[in-house]
Parts: sequence; structure tokens; C-alpha cells
Amino acid sequence: MKKYLSKSEFFFDLPPDLIAQTPIENRLDSKLMIVNKLTGSIEHKIFKDIIDYINSGDCLVLNNTRVIPARLIGTKKNSLAKIELLLLKRIDNKKWEVLIKPARKLHIGDEIVFGNGILNAKLLEILDDGNRIVEFDYDGIFEEILDDLGEMPLPPYIKTKLKDRERYQTIYAKYNGSVAAPTAGLHFTSELLHQIKDKGINIASLTLHIGLGTFRPVKAENVFEHKMHSEYFSLDNKNAQLINKTKKDGKKIICVGTTSCRTLESCANEKGFVDAKSGWTDIFIYPGYKFKIVDSLITNFHLPESTLIMLVSALCGKENIMNAYEKAVKSKYRFFSFGDAMFIN
Repeated sequence: MKKYLSKSEFFFDLPPDLIAQTPIENRLDSKLMIVNKLTGSIEHKIFKDIIDYINSGDCLVLNNTRVIPARLIGTKKNSLAKIELLLLKRIDNKKWEVLIKPARKLHIGDEIVFGNGILNAKLLEILDDGNRIVEFDYDGIFEEILDDLGEMPLPPYIKTKLKDRERYQTIYAKYNGSVAAPTAGLHFTSELLHQIKDKGINIASLTLHIGLGTFRPVKAENVFEHKMHSEYFSLDNKNAQLINKTKKDGKKIICVGTTSCRTLESCANEKGFVDAKSGWTDIFIYPGYKFKIVDSLITNFHLPESTLIMLVSALCGKENIMNAYEKAVKSKYRFFSFGDAMFIN
């Protein structure tokens, strides 16, 4: 068995001006690259054309997570030091695992003040991976306070402030919990989903709350040494049955986004179907992985050497993907969260 896979095999040159800074005005007008996973052949389309590549009886799988305004800017108590806090994972009613910048300015027991004291946080613990545990103190409903004080946690490569928060949500976002959007879903409109249903295509939903682990860089040169952070997921019985029926009928399972893909593969059983379940997954998919459920994938264009480009390489073949990315750069596709789309079919 192969024991070494170099992350440098997933490197490509990306001009900074191809990193999309703002969402396209009409979600359906993004470019769409169709890649045949067997032959590597490429077609250039517009996203609204996606419906022509999905057949009646196929199943489109959406991640209905909703991004919370998880970025809070405050000050250290009794100080003017500015502190930025990013919510990562809720532990209980008032305790959260967070990322703090600059972390060196805070010690155990120190407090951070947000919104002139509407919300306060005390540092309780420093974890091995550098994350922190804080306990919040507030009156009222936390989600309402967060909605008032928090900002959308846009990725660091996006430098432009977002004018409309909802443009960093899918139109089917439902359950709060993510610190990043399942960005492949940003291309869909209600109108397109209606057209998809009218064509006889099934639509299934699941939830995976996206944490920073999905986007953390692979630091180990040997890909096999990289450890994913765990993320909460849920697939209920109704949607599991719909997905399994699609498989039994010999139709395709088409995931919208790598998060939907990782969730389904986490729910897969030995018989090639999914079980309804919820819990935490740290599944890491890279070339050599044998997909149990997923046939096709709608996704955006990802960072060089990232776990996401490794996942799409596992589904489509590394040579096919690296060739497609080279073509995308030459054709000036827009990259990352607000960028264009790829359909691996």
C-alpha cells in the first residue's frame, strides 16, 4: 500500500486577481466547467446549464447548514487592546471553542468586552492546537446578540467587505452552525431548484456544520500525516431513504459541495448505501479513496495543496483535475468562495 503522497503534487500557480472578492450579481451567471471524470474531457458552460447534465431520477444532495455571524471584535477588559474572536464550536449553553487574535495578549481568566458590555467572554482554557475555550456572559438570547454584534466570518483571502450578509448563505440554508458557507450551493436560486424538481430530479438534504478544519492548510509534506478536525453532521431517515432508493434505481447521487460529499461518505455502510445518523466526522478523502455513495460533484475551485483539491482529485483523478485547473486559470475562471463552479460528472 502506498504510504507517501506529497502535497506538492496538488500545487498550481494561481494569479491573485482570479480570487473572487465579491459574489457575482446573478447567482446563475457564474461560469461552469463540466469535467468528465472518466475521460477528463472539459466543456465550458454557464451555471444555469447545470440542469442539462442531471437526469430525471437522479438525486441532488444539498447541505442546509447556515453560517452564523461568528466573528466578534472586542477589547480586553480594562485595556484598549483590540481582540478578534472567531466562534468555532459550541460546547454548552455558554461555552465555546474559539480562535483568538492576537492570542498572546490574553491569559487564563482574562475577559473580553463586546458591544460596550452587552456581551463578555472569559478565557477558560488553552487547547493543544492553539484554540481556546471561553465562557460568555450576557442577558437575553445569545443568537440575537450575535446577530447584532457579529460579522460574517469571510475567508482571509476575501479582502472586500460583504454588503449583503445573505450572499454568503445558500438560498436553502436552514440550521445555524457553520463558520463558513458550503460555497458550491451559492450558485443555486429558488427558480433553478424548482426547474430541477419539475424535471423529476430528487432533492435530498443533510447538515454538516463547517468548521475551520475544512480550510486549514496541509502542513505535513506527506498528505497521509494530515489530521482533519471533526465537524458535526446529521442525515435523517427520510433523506437517507431517498438517497438509497436512487442508488437502488441505478441513478446518480450528485453532491452539491465537498461537505455534502464528506457527509454521505461518512454515513456509508458496507452494502453501498447510507445509514441515517448524526455525529462528528473527520473523514479525509484523497486519491486512492474508493467512493461508496457519491457519483458526481458540483464544487467550486479550491486552494492549491488544500484538502479540498485532494478530495476532488480522488473523485475525478489527479491528472484530470490538475489539467482542469490549468485550463481554468487560462480561461480566467474565478476561484474560491465567490468564484465559479465545476461539475465532475
